[in-house]
Amino acid sequence: MSADITAEEAGISWKLTALVDRTAAEAALAASVEDAWDSDLVMSAHEVEADRYDPINAGLWRIEAWYPRKPDAALRATLDTMFDGNPPDFALEKVEPEDWVTISQQAVEPVRAGPFHIRTPDHAAAPEGIDLVIPASRAFGTGQHETTAGCLAMLGWLRARGVHPRDIADIGTGTGLLAIGALKLFPTANVIASDIDPVCDEIVRENARGNAVPLGQRPGALHYVTAPGMDDPALRARAPYDLLIANILAGPLITLAPDFARAVQPGAHVVLAGLLTTQEARVTRAYLQQGLRREHRIVDGDWSILCLRMPAR
Repeated sequence: MSADITAEEAGISWKLTALVDRTAAEAALAASVEDAWDSDLVMSAHEVEADRYDPINAGLWRIEAWYPRKPDAALRATLDTMFDGNPPDFALEKVEPEDWVTISQQAVEPVRAGPFHIRTPDHAAAPEGIDLVIPASRAFGTGQHETTAGCLAMLGWLRARGVHPRDIADIGTGTGLLAIGALKLFPTANVIASDIDPVCDEIVRENARGNAVPLGQRPGALHYVTAPGMDDPALRARAPYDLLIANILAGPLITLAPDFARAVQPGAHVVLAGLLTTQEARVTRAYLQQGLRREHRIVDGDWSILCLRMPAR
């Protein structure tokens, strides 16, 4: 390798591994989600299983993180923030993955969320439930995170209550999982999904095909656009919606509250996720100020999933 070629240009990244307690792991993961738009760090965590080979560390959590450059001052500052000024001692390993975001999500176990069974192609379909196949991906939304699973559970809750939306928007769709799940529950609905990240276009299309969901602008099909928030002609033309889903972050949810309120019709449901329980009051207040009312709430660990409703006239 030439000395003029950087590790990033050569496709090399660095893997960082450490053991921490559950509180530190959850706080770091929450911080990594909050900082997802301006950090090159991709992080995952799982509990160390108790077995005869590792009895001492049972109950701790293994943090694994991927960084595209040799650890530098910027990374140290990020870790200081994530771990409240006291980051653990990370073991460093140089790796050469094809796609280190995908590598970080490989070997994930199937997830059950409400009526859905979410799995990668490596796992068999479940005998019960609505089967959704989502490969490890460069985009957020494989069903592993509590916010995604909670949104799917909320969609199941709405369906069980007899809700049958006809016009659905999924803002910040990532892999398209929530839009695909919505079409499985409401197969005659018009569904449009959007994300600010252009890479999601290809991923959503692949996942739609992999789950036998047609693409297009007609009932029973999924239409995707790349857009920030509601800023797209197709999103505005499809409004008003009777179900709007947004699994993003607390800050954008608050900022977009007026736009979302204008985009839904009387009686519509709005499902919000990506917010910590500590952020729930601020997010809820922003939507109450727009005239919506809270109808249901799911809490999974430190994360809240909210269902609000615009009052019928």
